Amino acid sequence: MSTTAPDRQQENPLAEGLALRRTPDPCALVIFGASGDLTHKKLMPALYALAVRRLLPPRFAIVGVARTGGDDGSFREDMANAVKQHARDPFRQDVWDELAAQLHYLATDFADSSGEDKLHGLLGELDEKEELGGKRVFYLAVPPPAFPTIVEALGKRRDERGWTRLVVEKPFGHDLASAKELTATLLEYFKEEEIFRIDHYLGKETVQNMLALRFANGIFEPIWNRQFVDHVQITVAESIGIEARAGYYEQAGAIRDIFQNHLLQLLALTAMEPPIDFTSASVHNEKVKVLRALHTPAPRSVVRGQYGRGFIEGEEVVAYREEAGVAAESMTETFVAAKLYVDNWRWADTPFYVRMGKRLARHETTIAIQFKEAPHPPFEESAAEGVRPNVLVVHVQPDEGVSLAIGAKVPGQGMTIRTVHMDFLYGGTFRTGMPEAYERLILDTMLGDSTLFTRADEVEEQWLLVDSIVAAWQRDKPSFPNYPSGTWGPPSAEELLHRDGRAWRRP
Repeated sequence: MSTTAPDRQQENPLAEGLALRRTPDPCALVIFGASGDLTHKKLMPALYALAVRRLLPPRFAIVGVARTGGDDGSFREDMANAVKQHARDPFRQDVWDELAAQLHYLATDFADSSGEDKLHGLLGELDEKEELGGKRVFYLAVPPPAFPTIVEALGKRRDERGWTRLVVEKPFGHDLASAKELTATLLEYFKEEEIFRIDHYLGKETVQNMLALRFANGIFEPIWNRQFVDHVQITVAESIGIEARAGYYEQAGAIRDIFQNHLLQLLALTAMEPPIDFTSASVHNEKVKVLRALHTPAPRSVVRGQYGRGFIEGEEVVAYREEAGVAAESMTETFVAAKLYVDNWRWADTPFYVRMGKRLARHETTIAIQFKEAPHPPFEESAAEGVRPNVLVVHVQPDEGVSLAIGAKVPGQGMTIRTVHMDFLYGGTFRTGMPEAYERLILDTMLGDSTLFTRADEVEEQWLLVDSIVAAWQRDKPSFPNYPSGTWGPPSAEELLHRDGRAWRRP
């Protein structure tokens, strides 16, 4: 294997003949909030991975902007440590030296107009030195209250010679009203096609594979509907707690942190109609149709919970109300489960059971499509475990892949049936490390491809559903905590499916 092009794994026959993606135009990437965790743990390691694979533009500059004091030298040293600690690739000095030469740092408070002048001057110098042509990506890795100030300053001093793209991290608003207000602010200075609202779940390979699984295989699409599918289960489970994020989580809760964005996006990709092509507009249009077809669930079809003390991997952990910075009587939910319906021709009367939570039994994100039972299995009585329905499971994380549960005859005399699994694992098949979501998303931003980002109307439809659920919650106060850490949530979540004669699948 070549050490200069690790992305070409020619000993794997499945990698042969794959077209290389076009290289982005020369540009400058400006990261606001460059001293924060996101830059250290995700953005810089992703840029290093792109550098290892020679996917960055030949003429390129990275500018870190933050209020923390420092200069180019200290910033480069700090980012080198971040790459060594968090990158998926081994640290290579030759790759790092080349990338470090493109790193620059500006210590300034952007609320001060002098900060605008400093950044504008630095970008002008880099444009001239690197021949960037005024092409710029601005990444807002800062708290949402800082968005309007930065957006206004950038919008008023645009360089019209090239293109400008704005990457906005979640949370995108706190409710529908604030999301609309933020969109109006952005659209005052930027066009919709210039705004990239990032949801890192959409950058995961297995999430993208949902489109390939459905629309590149003729065997699935004909049965991907209410006539053949009994129900769908989507689980976004985390074994970790709030990880010192009490200030944010107390305001957001589980429904705004994961349900409103990641989980509803997974549902939209699962339920969407085939797009006429795979341009960003076509994919977004089909996802919006699904989100608009979601009707508000009845209060008994939504469960919320909050974790108490318990055990994770044999270690005792504290309750949510005992976490640092959390109010002693906090009513913030750390778990949400719901039964949703997509009211259209394809999915009418087919329930989508969704759940997500903190401090659950294990870390996993899965999409499980359970098909209807065979109408008349003649060997049902002789089945070893009972004839189970076929289930297609997309494993988003941590073990990326797809599995299909089928019934098979046990070797030996008699017709004894047992459920077996046909598994496809990314790592084993393609023999390469899975790229981090931010690698794909940063590259797509520089290429101007917004397919894996969320559009304004998607965000608004998601908030419309969440606001209606939250409004119903105002009328009652559940008894918290109502599930121990290390379990799969409150008993009422199990009852949600038991009422329908179903159960949550177990790993």
